[in-house]
Amino acid sequence: MSISSRFAVGIHILALIDLNKEGTSSSEFLASSVNTNPAVIRKLMGMLKKAGLVEVHPGIAGAKVTKQLSEITLLDVYKAVNVVQDKELFSVHDNPNPECPVGRNIQNTIEPLFTAAQLAMEKVLGNVTLEDVVKDIANKEKIKC
Repeated sequence: MSISSRFAVGIHILALIDLNKEGTSSSEFLASSVNTNPAVIRKLMGMLKKAGLVEVHPGIAGAKVTKQLSEITLLDVYKAVNVVQDKELFSVHDNPNPECPVGRNIQNTIEPLFTAAQLAMEKVLGNVTLEDVVKDIANKEKIKC
């Protein structure tokens, strides 16, 4: 299993809206770039709007990023699209056998490791901005931002 693709699609949406400033970023337009259904885009746009990252108006095509790209981290996007809750990236199986020495101790042994791994990943995401992503895309496509 991997982390939900909502995270990658959320980054995709925000980057495309910014790079398409002069155009209209409708759910159909965004969906064509993501290669998905516009309903999926609308659902994610609702999550991004709730997090204060985009501005959208029902019945009016188009969306805008509400903050400077340098102010939006990948961690903000990660949290906005509800990828996982705090300390729940890795789940531990329920009800191991308490009669077994491994079953009796496995949860207490690995949970702190899982928490540390999630916090490390979130620290990395918190140090990368959407501006970094958009600049990298622009450089690869030789687009001036």
